[in-house]
Amino acid sequence: MDTDAALTVTVYGLPAPQGSKRSLGNSVMVESSIHVGPWREAVVWAMRQEIIRNRGWSALDEALEASMVFSFARPKSHYGTGRNKGELKPSAPARPATVPDLSKLARSTEDAVTTAGGYRDDALIVGYRRLEKRYTTDHGQVPDVLDVQGAVIRLYRCEAPPGGDHR
Repeated sequence: MDTDAALTVTVYGLPAPQGSKRSLGNSVMVESSIHVGPWREAVVWAMRQEIIRNRGWSALDEALEASMVFSFARPKSHYGTGRNKGELKPSAPARPATVPDLSKLARSTEDAVTTAGGYRDDALIVGYRRLEKRYTTDHGQVPDVLDVQGAVIRLYRCEAPPGGDHR
């Protein structure tokens, strides 16, 4: 467990990107991903549950670093069939280097954390300690990888540089 995180939240559900929009005409734009709404709702719910557990919590309002590890189920095509059913094919990729785009996953998640009151504004994030997409099959081998789809989100307060040097 990462004890120096100011807040750690585990979110269950299908992580979805934000950012791409399509036009319905008459200046009406909608999110391209139908999954972004449910994902953001899952993040808001999980974040608010954690905030309730941290009585007296007030939204972080300082420079922050974040960690987000998104876990995805492997497609069935990664597994063998017949007597090899359930075994990964040798050709199965180690990491999910496919859609959704990692930066768009972070964007949807950052906005949901703001909505939930985890921090005042996602502009406070000055860096990432970790930002990854992993398969759920890495659970137990790689920290913060879940055994089901979702994400582990950690927020860290930035330490002031020694001697007040703010370069």
